[in-house]
Amino acid sequence: MSNFCPGSIPAHILEQTRKHPCYSVEVHHQFARMHLPVAPGCNIQCNYCNRKFDCVNESRPGVTSEVLTPALAFEKFRWVKEKIGELTVVGIAGPGDALADWQYTRQTIERIKAVDDSIVFCLSTNGLLLPEYAQEIVDVGIHHVTVTMNALDPEIGAQIYKFVSYQGKRYQGVAAAELLCRNQLAGIQYLTERNVLVKVNIVMVKGINDRHIPDVVKKVKALGVFITNIMPLIPAPGSAFEHFAQTSMKEINEMRNLCELDIQQMRHCKQCRADAVGLLNEDRSSEFRMCNNPDNQAPEPPVPRRQYRIAVTSKYGRLVDQHFGHAAEFIIYQGDGREFKLLERRSVHKYCSGMEECGEEEAKRESTIRTVKDCQAVLTMRIGQHAKEKLAEQGTQSIEYCDSVENGLRQAVKTLVEQDAAVRKGEKAG
Repeated sequence: MSNFCPGSIPAHILEQTRKHPCYSVEVHHQFARMHLPVAPGCNIQCNYCNRKFDCVNESRPGVTSEVLTPALAFEKFRWVKEKIGELTVVGIAGPGDALADWQYTRQTIERIKAVDDSIVFCLSTNGLLLPEYAQEIVDVGIHHVTVTMNALDPEIGAQIYKFVSYQGKRYQGVAAAELLCRNQLAGIQYLTERNVLVKVNIVMVKGINDRHIPDVVKKVKALGVFITNIMPLIPAPGSAFEHFAQTSMKEINEMRNLCELDIQQMRHCKQCRADAVGLLNEDRSSEFRMCNNPDNQAPEPPVPRRQYRIAVTSKYGRLVDQHFGHAAEFIIYQGDGREFKLLERRSVHKYCSGMEECGEEEAKRESTIRTVKDCQAVLTMRIGQHAKEKLAEQGTQSIEYCDSVENGLRQAVKTLVEQDAAVRKGEKAG
């Protein structure tokens, strides 16, 4: 294992790095980046994370106001690129984990790369699936990867991670932390040995991993990591750590100063949203939400158009602002993408009673799924993997979105139309 050596990195990758505002502090006010939220799934539960809470004015990892398909992400890229000339970087930072939905991550990058080979691509991951996808990351031409790694010691990691889902099995406690760390270390080493510049993010949680962070930094330095980013805990509402004190910047900078003796430190991180757009100090994500895209106002194809039935989870019927598992009713709409009619409201048992653990009996959960069996899609702010899979088994697509019901319905139909077209194309090719 060797330390990072700039001389060993090809010149074109170093040139990309000079245009990457997260990796090069000198250019963070010159070049813009955009995060495309195409990867909603996640395979671990961090005690500081709650992706079900969203606010358009909030900035932290895991927050997004929309989840996009690769096709919509490509549209958004072209729109932003046209408006922001200094855009140089496209990143996938969730809102879950970029590798947990690798097929969407890869499709998005390949679509953009096909039309613009000047863009620098990067992704963020918890590292659990790095051993599985590291070679594909190299093959697709991603040269910048961020891995969030909070502990080496499994006893410490067990206090940070509630569970890890891996290869169909759920791990908890020390076993979960041990598995995660092992995969992180193996994946990081594989990437650095193949000229991928790895940045390691570390969330500093007072009283848990703060004294352990120098050990993490020394270890990843030995693996050839390019830079580390020690970040303050942001207590997210609804998370296990929501009542923890936010780590002060004084404490963060003291830790950075200590660790800088081993490896360079990132000091300009903004802990960005999963749909961030623009310069690091000027987030324009609200401006570039897809519902504001003028192209979405273009005339639709002439009738006849297919009618789609869509179930919506909404607290008051105006916004798509409710988690699937917390919904006590579904609002059923039918429409063609231009006009929609409210058909009915269907009461159901709540699919999930807690933030991560579903406590309803299996029969009640099955009943909830069957309630929307006649719907082509469920439009919801967030949905768990278990419910998503159950819906898919009966042919109901789950679409995550956070906006008005009206805009969400249009977006849902657009997604369904694209999927129908892809199926027909596949059948024709077959």
